[in-house]
Amino acid sequence: MSNIMKKSEFTNVKNNMPLIKATAIMGIFTYVFLCCEYLFVNVLSLFTSADNTVSAQNCALGISAVGIMLYPVFNRFCKKQLGKICCAVTCVICVICIVLVCMHISYGVTLWMGFLLFLFLGIILNAVFYTCSSLIKDDKYLARIVGASYMCGVLLQLFSNNIISSEIVQAVVLSLLLSLLVWLLAKVKNVESNAVLTYKRVCEKADNKSKAVKSCAVYLALLIVLMTCIFSTLDNAVTLIHAKGDMDIGQMPRILLAVSGLVAGFVFDINARKYMGIIMYCVMLLSTICMAVIELSGSYMIGLTIFYVCAGFFAVFFTTGFMEISRYLKTPQLWAGFGRALNNITAAVISGVSMALLSSDNGIAVITVAVILFASVSVVTAVYTFKRKVLSENSDVEACESLDNKERLKKIAEKYSFTPREAEAFGLLVDTVDSIQVIADSMYISKRTLERYISSIYEKTGAKSRVELIKIFNNR
Repeated sequence: MSNIMKKSEFTNVKNNMPLIKATAIMGIFTYVFLCCEYLFVNVLSLFTSADNTVSAQNCALGISAVGIMLYPVFNRFCKKQLGKICCAVTCVICVICIVLVCMHISYGVTLWMGFLLFLFLGIILNAVFYTCSSLIKDDKYLARIVGASYMCGVLLQLFSNNIISSEIVQAVVLSLLLSLLVWLLAKVKNVESNAVLTYKRVCEKADNKSKAVKSCAVYLALLIVLMTCIFSTLDNAVTLIHAKGDMDIGQMPRILLAVSGLVAGFVFDINARKYMGIIMYCVMLLSTICMAVIELSGSYMIGLTIFYVCAGFFAVFFTTGFMEISRYLKTPQLWAGFGRALNNITAAVISGVSMALLSSDNGIAVITVAVILFASVSVVTAVYTFKRKVLSENSDVEACESLDNKERLKKIAEKYSFTPREAEAFGLLVDTVDSIQVIADSMYISKRTLERYISSIYEKTGAKSRVELIKIFNNR
């Protein structure tokens, strides 16, 4: 019995290893990206005004979106040995840029090295999300994996900012972790998962499904753009406070950001993410209130607390949204990181308007714009939620139908950790109307041995009858 339990535990760990790898890869990247952004802003603020620093930060994020768009080209032409060489060159360029930023040579050098750094970080970003999307075969846990990795990245950044005071040491740590990340990406076989291939087959067979996917992607993109307008303005307000040194923000907001990312992952995954849009809509309501609090009352800590809680939800939302829908689209290498690209491009485009509003000291104008954006978000959220619900329901049925019995049985056996003989027994139980004795004879085992297999199958699946086993098989 002990050996069976150990074998089962080993099987569970083995089955969950891709999820662990995906969480680790995204967590390391989140840490590297956030630390590079923090380092770039800190060094740049030594050379120029707070307003120019915020504008440069938004431009850098916009440039990273260009890198995100370039990744599909990189992925297509850089295969095998050439791909490994390109990965190494990308890593070296990023390390050089980080070192040059830390050296405080001049405003121009810091600015352009930062821009180059974020261009290549954008390429790595899409590689990370596409690779992780391929690793996560069962997207039941997609949002919580994104949330857990986001929490890990934010907490690592918080820890390193408090422990590492020297920018040179921080540059060394970033360089080592970036090298580790690129090595992990090179080691992982970037092969599309069964889920991705299944969704592709479904879309290729149904033109109406393809149109539904594109329509859902368009509304998701529009929703992210509108939400980014609000969050980017709030983020600019926070960055201004930090760059001017008017207020010590402290550690609590960052901890809230990390926790909210994790909570968002678990909340979004409820009922296969059918309510993700509605939940995010409620978070946007909080963000609009946050804007009003900061602009009217001047209670920055209250506003910042609300902002960081909401920002964690938003980061998980746009990442999960496009990682999920990329599985249905023709070029998943592009769309996996498209949520981040949209966020960064929008932040860069509205930077000037956002800074003008914040610098005008016209709180009423800021709140009016926020309310208009929130009203637009309300309409788009309703349409997106409806379209995603229809898409999800159709996909469950079509994906199930696209699997033959052998593939379906294999999936179920992996999910419930069946032994080979249990999987064989399960297949005969759901595929035939034979009696227990006839099935036992066909498997060349005794009836009592088969009954033990069936008892184990019931325990693992939670089923209580053969009819329920058939339902599990047909609903997969």
